[in-house]
Amino acid sequence: MKELTSAEVRQMFLDFFASKGHEIVPSKNLIPQEDPTLLWINSGVATLKKYFDGTVVPENPRITNAQKAIRTNDIENVGKTARHHTLFEMMGNFSIGDYFKAEVIPWAWELLTSPEWYGLDKELLYVTVYPKDQEAKKIWEEKTDLPAGHIYEVEDNFWDIGEGPSGPDSEIFFDRGPAFQDLPDGDPEMYPGGENERYLEIWNIVFSQFNHLPGLTDNAQYPELPHKNIDTGMGLERVVSVFQNGRTNFDTDLFLPIIHATEALSPNFKYDGTKDSDSNTSFKVIADHIRAITFAIGDGAMPSNEGRGYVIRRLLRRAVLHGQKLGIQGEFLTQLVPIVGDIMKSYYPEVLANTARIQKTVAAEEKRFNATLAGGLTLLNDVIATAKAEGQSQIAGQDAFKLSDTYGFPLELTQEQAAEAGLTVDVTGFNDALQAQRTRARAARSNDKSMGVQNAVLTDLKVASQYLGWSETTVDGAEIVAIIGQDADGVDALLDQAVAGQQRQLVFDQTPFYAEMGGQVPDFGTVLNKQGDIVAEVIDVQTAPNGQHVHTVNILSDIQLSQHVDLRVDMARHTAVSRNHTATHMLDQALRNVVGGDVHQAGSLVEPDYLRFDFTHDGPVSPEVLDTIETIMNEEIAKNAPISWVETDIESAKQMGAVAVFGEKYGDVVRVVSIGDFNKEFDGGTHANTTAELGLFKVVSESGIGAGVRRIEAVTGLNALAQYKAEENALKTIASQVKAQKITDAPAKVADLQAELKATQRTLESVEAKLANAAADEVFNDVKTSHGHTYIVAQLPVSGMDGLRQVADNWKANYPSEVLVLAADIAGKVSLIVAASPEANAAGIKAGDLIKAIAPHVGGGGGGRPDMAQAGGKKPAGIPDAFAAVAEFLAES
Repeated sequence: MKELTSAEVRQMFLDFFASKGHEIVPSKNLIPQEDPTLLWINSGVATLKKYFDGTVVPENPRITNAQKAIRTNDIENVGKTARHHTLFEMMGNFSIGDYFKAEVIPWAWELLTSPEWYGLDKELLYVTVYPKDQEAKKIWEEKTDLPAGHIYEVEDNFWDIGEGPSGPDSEIFFDRGPAFQDLPDGDPEMYPGGENERYLEIWNIVFSQFNHLPGLTDNAQYPELPHKNIDTGMGLERVVSVFQNGRTNFDTDLFLPIIHATEALSPNFKYDGTKDSDSNTSFKVIADHIRAITFAIGDGAMPSNEGRGYVIRRLLRRAVLHGQKLGIQGEFLTQLVPIVGDIMKSYYPEVLANTARIQKTVAAEEKRFNATLAGGLTLLNDVIATAKAEGQSQIAGQDAFKLSDTYGFPLELTQEQAAEAGLTVDVTGFNDALQAQRTRARAARSNDKSMGVQNAVLTDLKVASQYLGWSETTVDGAEIVAIIGQDADGVDALLDQAVAGQQRQLVFDQTPFYAEMGGQVPDFGTVLNKQGDIVAEVIDVQTAPNGQHVHTVNILSDIQLSQHVDLRVDMARHTAVSRNHTATHMLDQALRNVVGGDVHQAGSLVEPDYLRFDFTHDGPVSPEVLDTIETIMNEEIAKNAPISWVETDIESAKQMGAVAVFGEKYGDVVRVVSIGDFNKEFDGGTHANTTAELGLFKVVSESGIGAGVRRIEAVTGLNALAQYKAEENALKTIASQVKAQKITDAPAKVADLQAELKATQRTLESVEAKLANAAADEVFNDVKTSHGHTYIVAQLPVSGMDGLRQVADNWKANYPSEVLVLAADIAGKVSLIVAASPEANAAGIKAGDLIKAIAPHVGGGGGGRPDMAQAGGKKPAGIPDAFAAVAEFLAES
């Protein structure tokens, strides 16, 4: 057989049909153009629909292409089977009312078998036809030299997807040989066209000759099309696996460079194309998904929470999770993008040309997910462990919702992770929690600080109230000009008095209390009578429709309308909030100075204990840049620069160089706050008097909160010092634990210990492998029988599931029994593996069914494939009962 690269296979297909008068149509954009019925281009013919339905007549009725396509309807199978992909290429030749069966069948045979072209061995090719399509069968027999007995009639060989063109089809299979045979010769599926691994479908030729009219259900009643068409599909990935003798599609030059690059990033795992394993699945998932992500973004799709964007986001998150399973820390998918481009450059040069843009998008999305991934994975693992420990088979909907709402885990990802652990997810409970959250959100929008229930009263409130808080934090003799509450009938009203124990809203003719605005939280404080007694506590301040500051208070002593009182702002809170507000202005300026570009404020929250600043930026801010920003901030703090403000008209403010907050609206008169010569902004909040009052500035976190929006949380003053001290104490603890004489020596000590640990792990794995092999010899000699079925059961002293898998792999070498059941007690938890031979499978004995039957004896559950399954449990004492149940299961099989 010829050894062909994927590029050669693709080009040879196109060249062949070009020699038969076909126009080579370039691969079209993955985003369907003018076709709202498709999310993605999902087949080779999808871009040619207008020709097949007669909407457009092509200049050349003979067309050939190699079309990229995306399908995600069975994404959970990617990496677990030999041929499932999200992105794939479909090569095809098409006739729009031109040639038909008599031409296309001999051409297909010529391409496949001619030494000038693919040159495949004729003896290894088989075809299937629709039983009623004797015309196609006759052409195969008379116009090709297909070996006798290589044609099978199969009822399923009729292509019909609903109303429109349809017709019989002829599939072509390649015999990969006994090495790929996974079923015994007598199995009803062991033939070309059956569900087996030996005979691989490489081409499907659809004879589109009938019209499926509305209301018809029997294809025998379909009328013939006036213009018959040919639609063929040859999956590039499949055909390349034939020419490169790949065990799966992934073991070819379309995927292996990506897999090997991923290997280099994984500290603990290597890809082994000779077998199936969890780590191999992860390598394959990453290789598959990065191809789809790269091409989709290259064609203009962007990650988002819906539609195509959600597909990209989901694929990227799945790839990241599988990277974590391989021990890959941090962002890594960006490094794989140029490898995809290099593999595909012969036919898709635009991928390499757009590498930088694609990488930028991938990096931003990956870092956005990684910012919350660690916490989410920890929680999910804890939830799974708890469910298993309690003997549950399902993850609670509330837990799944928390993962989605707090950590950005889509429900599908939680379901996939749970399924791998043998659990399901309570989707109904998830939807209930989601609905409850939406209800709370609607309630919050209606009532929370909006004063919606009192809007009628407040709208009519015309009393004057002056805010003095920019320069004063106390006011003596303020008059209560409005008391707002409910009257005797429970109706919102203006009242003449308020009594102790009530919560009411007060308006004063003058106030030093800042009303929540622009992300700065309100002032709290007290209301005192003329005797100096506290008569009310201010717990919130909001702005009324007519501009008055409305104070929500807890009434401690009776008060009257028009009463004069003294107002005192809680200075500790006020000072802390003002200090953090100044820090937000300085942080905004520092970001613009250092990061520049697309940075604009997108929101803020100023609390007494910390500040939060949101800004637009495509991608995370690196630790190095954050360090630079911290340095700039603390240098400005050390300058003890004065903070001042003026009120002026908006045009004068702009001429002063004041910066307006992006998206905010301003009146004719604005307040401009200047922080030394460092920053000048439009602002209505309270501030420190000098930068030195901030004391210290420390970034606590930087993360993404949405596409193109980042968030920095930071602290100042004593809170910043506490943050530094906490980090210093953590380093001291680490230094002590690793026996470093100085804190600065700790990183090197940790690196040494990590290297030592890896070496020890390798030694342990080697010893365990040897012990497992030694134990296997003894175990395999103890073969038991139950109702004619042979089986082996054994409990092994291994430290993990990998040890059991090693023994199971050894068992597969010669199948000393039909069934193998292995168990291990690992730190009080049970690990179970069940393996079934091909002979057992043929007799109807499936590993997945057996493990479901015996796992409850060890207090757990599990599942898997017919040939291999695994489970976990929490009752080591039940292992003998589980072994006994094997004989019972086989007796009933």
